[in-house]
Amino acid sequence: MNIIRTGDYQEMSQRAARIIAAQIILKPDCVLGLATGATPLKIYHLLIAWHESGVLDFRNVKTFNLDEYKGLSRDNSQSYSYYMHENLFDYVNIDPENTSLPDGTSVDSEKECMNYENKIRLAGGIDLQLLGIGHNGHIGFNEPGNSFVPKTHCVNLQKRTIEANSRFFASSEEVPKQAYTMGIKTIMMAKKILLVVKGRDKAEILKRAITGPVAPEVPASILQLHPNVTLIADKDAMEYL
Repeated sequence: MNIIRTGDYQEMSQRAARIIAAQIILKPDCVLGLATGATPLKIYHLLIAWHESGVLDFRNVKTFNLDEYKGLSRDNSQSYSYYMHENLFDYVNIDPENTSLPDGTSVDSEKECMNYENKIRLAGGIDLQLLGIGHNGHIGFNEPGNSFVPKTHCVNLQKRTIEANSRFFASSEEVPKQAYTMGIKTIMMAKKILLVVKGRDKAEILKRAITGPVAPEVPASILQLHPNVTLIADKDAMEYL
């Protein structure tokens, strides 16, 4: 694992954005796995700026998002589809047909998950997967449990995850209780993984994920077994490493 310690969130975002930009420049038709939440925001804003300056061309890029809330339509302001359009897709020249997220309104969860796996496979797999880490060690919405779930699936969100995400909603009661997420095997099959972490509140779980045993109780610990992971974290998140 390649570990990069940065001074602050700004530097973390710049380093991460450069890696993604290099991937696009070196392989213009690359397949990117994307994440949502607060941590990637600056990364996406930098990619937009580089696109506007003529450095980056998203015309042939394909994207697959890690997850989506079950029950939210794509135009719901709290959906991850809406997030991606507001923070990246609507500001670069990516073909909407090349952007994929699970459909939160799908009636048949099993079929939706199978279809998403097939779309990733038909695209040739993910070249670079962007990840964050949850306070309980989840990646995507793969929550702590007794085993690693390999493929895209519908998951019941744990209380701490719901509480952490409630800052984006009017109250925790409005946070969906289920979500679709790429599975652990799906994530691990990406050719390269880029893990970004910020803040002292993530320091303890990051230490457990990187130096502790590989166990489903800390889903992110599986990343220790991937052959090409880059961790970029600010000094606060790296406090215990």
